[in-house]
Amino acid sequence: MDNDDLRRGKPTNHVIYGEDVAILAGDSLLSTSFEHVARETKGVPAEKIVDVIARLGRSVGAEGLAGGQVMDLECEARPGTTLDDLKWIHIHKTGTLLQIAVAAGAILGGATPAEVEACEKFSFNIGLAFQVADDILDCTASSEDLGKTAGKDEAVDKTTYVKLLGLEQSKQYARDLVDEAKACLAPFGERALPLLAIADYIIERGN
Repeated sequence: MDNDDLRRGKPTNHVIYGEDVAILAGDSLLSTSFEHVARETKGVPAEKIVDVIARLGRSVGAEGLAGGQVMDLECEARPGTTLDDLKWIHIHKTGTLLQIAVAAGAILGGATPAEVEACEKFSFNIGLAFQVADDILDCTASSEDLGKTAGKDEAVDKTTYVKLLGLEQSKQYARDLVDEAKACLAPFGERALPLLAIADYIIERGN
């Protein structure tokens, strides 16, 4: 699907081991995520563990990562793809994975429903910001800096935020999303500092 030969400057799994082993490795990691939640949450009320497992399953299924990836493939080189289409893809790909990562920690840590919702809104916004930043980097950074092939989106005529909004407006959109995300965490005060730092990093990173 996203079959780049490099990730973080290193050959990807399908290059080293073949597509069959790379797919099976992904399957194994997915199964391990559920095992990890079930095994490493001793002392947490059972209903919270079940809640996290259900959210994790949804995040990678038809209403999450899988659905977003299908839409991404369908929209590749397709004329008329809109900004709403692009947002839908990234909400259901990157966005949902960040949401479960942040929400799971909040739920298992004893957060109230309102606090979990605030964390989800935060992660929703930084998920979109992450993808906008990726689109910007794809057309502004070198392959050496990125650790993967630069300019690949344009080469396959992929719809991106830069393609639809332009470079400068995309940068502003990413900043607006991060500002909205950080505002969601205001009630947490200094406890939110690590997440606030992650939000800034997402749009300031060089790869």
